[in-house]
Amino acid sequence: MSKEAPGWPIDGGYRAWLSTFGAWWAMFITFGWVNSLGVFQSYYEQNLLEDYSSSTIAWIASVQQCLTYSAGIFLGKIFDGYGPLWLLVIGGAAQVFGLMMTSISKEYYQVFLSQAICSAVGASAVMYGTVGALATWWKARRATAYGVAISGSSFGGVIFPVMVNRLIPRVGFGWTMRAVAFIILLGAVVATATIRSNRAHVPTPFNIRTYITPLKDMRLTLLCVSMTLFGFGLFLPFNFIPLAAQSQGMSWELSIYSIVILNAVSVFGRILPGFLADKFGRFNMMMICTAASAVLTLAVWLPGKNNAASLSFAAFFGFFSGCYISLAPALVAEVSPPSEIGHRTGILYFCISIGVLTGSPIAGALVQADGGEYTYLKIFAGVTMLAGAVLVAVLRFYISRLTAKAESETAEPAMEQNGTK
Repeated sequence: MSKEAPGWPIDGGYRAWLSTFGAWWAMFITFGWVNSLGVFQSYYEQNLLEDYSSSTIAWIASVQQCLTYSAGIFLGKIFDGYGPLWLLVIGGAAQVFGLMMTSISKEYYQVFLSQAICSAVGASAVMYGTVGALATWWKARRATAYGVAISGSSFGGVIFPVMVNRLIPRVGFGWTMRAVAFIILLGAVVATATIRSNRAHVPTPFNIRTYITPLKDMRLTLLCVSMTLFGFGLFLPFNFIPLAAQSQGMSWELSIYSIVILNAVSVFGRILPGFLADKFGRFNMMMICTAASAVLTLAVWLPGKNNAASLSFAAFFGFFSGCYISLAPALVAEVSPPSEIGHRTGILYFCISIGVLTGSPIAGALVQADGGEYTYLKIFAGVTMLAGAVLVAVLRFYISRLTAKAESETAEPAMEQNGTK
């Protein structure tokens, strides 16, 4: 536990960039793995868990994604009190152990406990130790730094699906999962060795009010609601685009590469918008990218009936949706005092987890209600994302109004003082 801030320079220097390098690896093994879950939805439905419905299998990915986010309501407070080290150590070990247990799983409950619960909680600990620490090293270039770090998740989303798709036919499911676990172990070691916090961490007593008081800040409340609505639809293309493409005649091999394309383009969608956000406004960039993601879903994915439409949607959606992942932590920092960044990030991601948890099972049920078609799912994804984008715009103008009001109140006493002189 550090009681005094290290006092290293921010917005540059080798320590800031070293932590950003470690954060890239942390995002590679956490969000990068989560972004790859669409390949498992397909594999489980057609092989290991073929006796279960699409909606039932979707709970595996849904709970895994949910816990990766929602556990932060506790882990964020742990970061604020103790820093990132133990979150990275214990989290990395839990994620690797969970995947090793998945490699020997044969039944639904075994896969659920090991992959959806154990590895997800471990990934969450690594993630929250990372996003909290990164905020302490950057201010003026915070969105750029987050974009660079979170681009690691896009690389993971490219590498892991190809790796799984290639290895399963050659070495089987068990050794494929073990190979993935070894790569995640490497990433966890690098992250633990390089990520540090640049501020003091002093434990505070647990109090339920600490989870309620921040929501009295209307900016944080609107941010939570908008990101939650958008989260209902965001992960559905990641989880279902291979199956939706196969239903329209795309081959299994090409459908898996649709996830790869989505994540590959998302590399640029997580770095470039972060750079532009630092110059033109972080809320402005989030507003543009969330609206574009919703429009693409409704205007390209929904009516598209061929391979070209599916692959084009994967590419463009990958670019614009990447902004949601990379900018969300920076937006929390915009509306939070430094001592509460980890805690408030946990609150935001807990709210997002509601949409993440229920989105995929709802989508699976919609596919069944639609007779195996994906029209209802695409409409649900597009409408929920559009609702989230609208609220982001409302929040952006609300903050502008608060800023203008504060500047006006500051200017009036100064004018009165100058007048008296």
